[in-house]
Amino acid sequence: MNAFQPSHLPQPTPTHKQQVIPRPKRHLRQRSYKVMAVEITAKVIVNVAISTAAISALVKLVPYNLSHQGKLREVSTEVKQLEKRVSKLQDELNRNFDPRQAKRVMQQQTYKFEPNQRPVILTNQYGQQIDLSESSP
Repeated sequence: MNAFQPSHLPQPTPTHKQQVIPRPKRHLRQRSYKVMAVEITAKVIVNVAISTAAISALVKLVPYNLSHQGKLREVSTEVKQLEKRVSKLQDELNRNFDPRQAKRVMQQQTYKFEPNQRPVILTNQYGQQIDLSESSP
């Protein structure tokens, strides 16, 4: 008996018999297997689509990356060359503004000498003038 229904009331009796058809459990299991199969198939299809998109993006990005690495190597080579040139120019600038070497720099750039100095011109045995400006530092 139900605790909420008083015991003195008569129980309702069904006037007509309901025919309950028991479903076989095998049919429910087969249906749930089909739903699971559809769900798994959908997941696989979505994952394959995502994988395909990722692979195609990588295929497009790899050549782009390689070309940029080549350009980066070229730029780094140019930077190294320019650093050498800058250091050479910096040394020359320091030398030009060094007060101890001011006379020497002036003589090299203007070919003027002090009055007490005489220019020396070297010649070889054939009387040709030897140019020392290329060999001097």
